[in-house]
Amino acid sequence: MKCFDREKMEYYPLRSRDSKVNISTTALKPETSAPPIGKSESEKIDSIAGEIRESRKNKKPVILAFGAHAIKNGLSLILSALIEEGWVTHLATNGAGVIHDWEFAYQGLSSEDVRSNVKQGKFGTWEETGLYINLALAAGAYNGLGYGESLGAMISTGELVIPSQKDLMSLIQGDNPATELWQRAAAADFLELILSEKLSPGPLKINHPFADYSIQARAFTAGIPFTSHPMFGHDIIYTHRANRGAALGRCAQKDFLAFTDSVSRLEGGVYLSVGSAVMSPMIFEKALSMARNAAQKEGRIIKNCPIHVVDLQKQTWDWSQGEPPADNPAYYLRFMKTFNRMGCPADYSSMDNRTFLHHLYKRLSL
Repeated sequence: MKCFDREKMEYYPLRSRDSKVNISTTALKPETSAPPIGKSESEKIDSIAGEIRESRKNKKPVILAFGAHAIKNGLSLILSALIEEGWVTHLATNGAGVIHDWEFAYQGLSSEDVRSNVKQGKFGTWEETGLYINLALAAGAYNGLGYGESLGAMISTGELVIPSQKDLMSLIQGDNPATELWQRAAAADFLELILSEKLSPGPLKINHPFADYSIQARAFTAGIPFTSHPMFGHDIIYTHRANRGAALGRCAQKDFLAFTDSVSRLEGGVYLSVGSAVMSPMIFEKALSMARNAAQKEGRIIKNCPIHVVDLQKQTWDWSQGEPPADNPAYYLRFMKTFNRMGCPADYSSMDNRTFLHHLYKRLSL
């Protein structure tokens, strides 16, 4: 197959882009009052908060998977409070969530005009976003980090450490039997990118003046798993010449296995899926099946783990009654059909993610 050559492209300074969201004005602060909601919504959130309290009392996991809009809608400070106060033990998002979080940390702005920029051939062609995120993933793969860890480490430290060509070649060509093949391969990938971008060895300083808004950085500092579950070609970092599939794959694979490890301990815990119609149900069903496969050998079960799904689509079916018939439009609410088949209690709430997470935090912090 003939492949498109990204070297033919032109990339533009991120500061030249008109960004639609300013994190300083959009960020929702945990201490502010939550908006009014109806009685049924309030009772549902009270119930979920009670389950989370019980799970954490028993030292069981609470996993929160969310779509990129949770970051774009300014919820990073709420998410940070949930992990730093011990209510949530694992955060998971998609590749776009990572990008919005990084752009906010780097320049305080994110979200471009897709319609206008695609017409101009400029959508996603931002030098700093493509270069620094892809470099962070290459460095993370080399250092054995996951996807979220790699970005969290870069934002937290404000730098990426570029190894010398000599050190990398020594690792690649060395005969130390303790060096695993993946380490040699990751070093070779990193070296190729370093040479391609003409990077000098030593600390590459990357200032993040808005790092306090980064949930990736705060999760990394707190030692809480923040995993990213991208799909190849979905995110703007794939447009950049620095993109390397091997590095991305190594980091994403580690994140998926870390997610599965959390799911393997979910008996007695809680799973929250907020605004993620594709990523969350798809990774959860595979992770749960894998976890049950291993648990059977140990005589364990994983079924007492309530799943609470929150999204904007109108609720038209009571999922406690099972799966709707094929002639009902709710049958095609794909993510709920997936969660309903998992063998755990699952329910759906139609609610804005800012409203839900803000109220949930308020209930838990009482």
